Amino acid sequence: MPTAVERTLIIVKPDGVQRGLTAEILGRFERRGFKLVGLKLIHIDRALAETHYAVHRDKFFYQDLVSYITLSPVVVAVLEGPNAIEVVRAMIGKTRPHEASSGTIRGDYALEGLRNLVHASDAPETATSEIALYFKPQELLSYERDVDRWVLA
Repeated sequence: MPTAVERTLIIVKPDGVQRGLTAEILGRFERRGFKLVGLKLIHIDRALAETHYAVHRDKFFYQDLVSYITLSPVVVAVLEGPNAIEVVRAMIGKTRPHEASSGTIRGDYALEGLRNLVHASDAPETATSEIALYFKPQELLSYERDVDRWVLA
């Protein structure tokens, strides 16, 4: 039985964009076999940041998250593929860069704290709600790639 195809949101955070790592980060996902179905460069305003991070509202680091994500442009993308949520999160590595394994995005490029380069949805429900925050349905594309027959079972 084929694995269910999922969609997940990723955000290349301000440090990733400012350090010129956007193409490297997106390229890792594409080389793994994920399909980009939505992509844009945006500046997240405070209201959107507060909505995005609402689950952390009562935590000590909430204000730092909101302030940081609004500092500079970010790249938001929707990736599609088998087990996208779990695989993408494994590829980015642990939240704290000093705990992230070598070979992960954070393990290879991040050093500390909030400067961890990339966000990824953590569950199917989260992915659905986060994608809806950043993309209208008509902004997400469905298309066939010839390479899929070489990547997918």
